[in-house]
Amino acid sequence: MGVEIERKFKVKEHFRPTGVGIEMAQGYLSRDPRRTVRIRIAGIQGFLTIKGETCGATRSEYEYEIPAEEARELLALCDTPLVEKTRYVEMFCGKRWEVDIFHGANEGLRVAEIELAAEAEEFALPEWVGDEVTGERRYYNAALIAHPYSAWSVQERI
Repeated sequence: MGVEIERKFKVKEHFRPTGVGIEMAQGYLSRDPRRTVRIRIAGIQGFLTIKGETCGATRSEYEYEIPAEEARELLALCDTPLVEKTRYVEMFCGKRWEVDIFHGANEGLRVAEIELAAEAEEFALPEWVGDEVTGERRYYNAALIAHPYSAWSVQERI
């Protein structure tokens, strides 16, 4: 079984990427928290991803590359709005961080994720990382379709 152990954090306003980002568009064929089915176009590649229910920072994950043309066709079947973002990869203390800068209906949202080998694994935080939001459903990409960041109240953004 494929397993993903991921922690998620807000990203501070002063973050500046060190490399070139990749544009992504993604949508969901299923947003049921027990099983999500995501279609993503990342640059020129297409992906189908199936994720199980999250328990702590862990969930099952299966990801398959699919032809980009088929991914575009499947995105047309997904709930809207699509999640649009630019992803940057940042290395810090030997760990890979993925920083997502959202666009469209989620403009203004910035989130960083780190994948770990174990939930208890220790790691250093870059200075541009803010509060941890692991397990906060409103930060799940699938949730951003039903309640995009642009619709969040001031209190929800804190």
